[in-house]
Amino acid sequence: MATPNEIRFLNPPTVEVKKKKYCRFKKAGIKYVDYKDAEFLKRFLNEQGKILPRRLTGTSLKFQRKVAQAVKRARHLALLPYVTDLLK
Repeated sequence: MATPNEIRFLNPPTVEVKKKKYCRFKKAGIKYVDYKDAEFLKRFLNEQGKILPRRLTGTSLKFQRKVAQAVKRARHLALLPYVTDLLK
């Protein structure tokens, strides 16, 4: 039997360090979310084109609503796709 001192891993076990989430809009002083800036809005979408929730992005409620509205407007104008495979 191996003693606890002799146990070796192929990859060292990682300890997940959670970073503090912050609202990037408040930090940067952004007051208006532009629906015409598709590259910026892609940061708030996953690979399938779905809007990422607040708990993942750290966006405040006020700006999450503005981001959602901007994404919907950009989709309507065909700046962003409704559904896709591998958006990023």
